[in-house]
Amino acid sequence: MLSERRLQVLRAIVQDYVGTEEPVGSKALTERHNLGVSPATVRNDMAALEEEGYIAQPHTSAGRIPTDKGYRLFVDRLAEIKPLTAPERRAIQNFLEGAVDLDDVVARTVRLLAQLTRQVAVVQYPSLTRSTVRHVELLSLAPARVMLVLITDTGRVEQRMIDCPAPFGETSLADLRARLNSRVAGRRFTDVPQLVEDLPESFDAEDRGTVSAVLSTLLETLVEKNEERLVIGGTANLTRFAHDFPLTIRPVLEALEEQVVLLKLLGETKDPGMTVRIGHENAHEGLNSTSIVSVGYGSGGEAVAKLGVVGPTRMDYPGTMGAVRAVARYVGQILAES
Repeated sequence: MLSERRLQVLRAIVQDYVGTEEPVGSKALTERHNLGVSPATVRNDMAALEEEGYIAQPHTSAGRIPTDKGYRLFVDRLAEIKPLTAPERRAIQNFLEGAVDLDDVVARTVRLLAQLTRQVAVVQYPSLTRSTVRHVELLSLAPARVMLVLITDTGRVEQRMIDCPAPFGETSLADLRARLNSRVAGRRFTDVPQLVEDLPESFDAEDRGTVSAVLSTLLETLVEKNEERLVIGGTANLTRFAHDFPLTIRPVLEALEEQVVLLKLLGETKDPGMTVRIGHENAHEGLNSTSIVSVGYGSGGEAVAKLGVVGPTRMDYPGTMGAVRAVARYVGQILAES
């Protein structure tokens, strides 16, 4: 266990290194921070921190920089999430409220996160498997052709065309629409198959083929893996931090192109809390020099997807965590109201 004073020294080193981009020396620490001890004592504390692996000396400098282990301790014990200012919160709300549909919400969220944090923003589309049905619309396009429109509680809209085995009249279609919605509206996707399995039997024999075709298309739509979709923005921000990546930013850029990698890094959606993965905690080698801050978002208190940012380990963790949390909260509100 580190003493309280050594924790304060570590906090000061992280804050100074993040703010100045320069390795930190004991003299600068005592001048900038009210640590209440002499430079010699701070030097001893820094030697102890270095011995325990919390800070390291880059080969060219007399100063020290935090290691992944040092940042981890800072995030877990020393960092307080920095709340956004009232004007920042208003700006977020106004920007997101202008969205016209789910795609626009996701696109605006990515832009907003990248601008607020000046990092790479990653937003996962709301997962269908954790959604509920808001409404199913059935539209007649021709005597034997129907369009199915599925609308979810997160504002997601899925459209499918169905070729019916026989002509299906407007009256029958309205009847099917009403009966279908009475069973599935407001219900979770995972419950729908059971709720509709006996529906065809309640129709006349000549209509059962079409009812079955509509239901099988609906069920196929419910199980599709569209939650694998991610949107990324602000990749150009990485070039501002080129010196933070040991050799080149290329491995980072290549890793960002792999959606499967990013989905794993964002973490399980069912764990909605704030996650901070630092440096070598990221299993993907290309991201060993980055940190990822992510959190779940959703309507009604349940996470339906994740959003977050990727940046260098030399990151303003309190500010980034505050921005990610605030944006997630506002996106959840927009989805709940949409």
